[in-house]
Amino acid sequence: MSQAHEHAAHGSVKSYLIGFLLSVVLTAIPFWMVMGGAFTPQATAIGIFALAVVQIVVHLKYFLHLDFSKEGKLNTMSFLFTGMVIVLLVGLSIWIIYTADALMMR
Repeated sequence: MSQAHEHAAHGSVKSYLIGFLLSVVLTAIPFWMVMGGAFTPQATAIGIFALAVVQIVVHLKYFLHLDFSKEGKLNTMSFLFTGMVIVLLVGLSIWIIYTADALMMR
């Protein structure tokens, strides 16, 4: 692999700084929402959840370099498959536990 290709695959200082600044902002806003108390608890929870999803996307793009370019497609698909397996494993385990609990004699 050439030097230029390695550098492009790992990102630049500029992209890391953008990711860092976005992460700080996406952390500061929910902190302000909770500490300021200007929103209802439901609006605060929805805002925190939405900003958490955005922050996950920022981390995936700027720090893990997952994208759908020709070079990054395999890594992205591997990550998405792993995420799907984890969601299925946890979700189905919870479903089985609750179903077994409901079927227990009381």
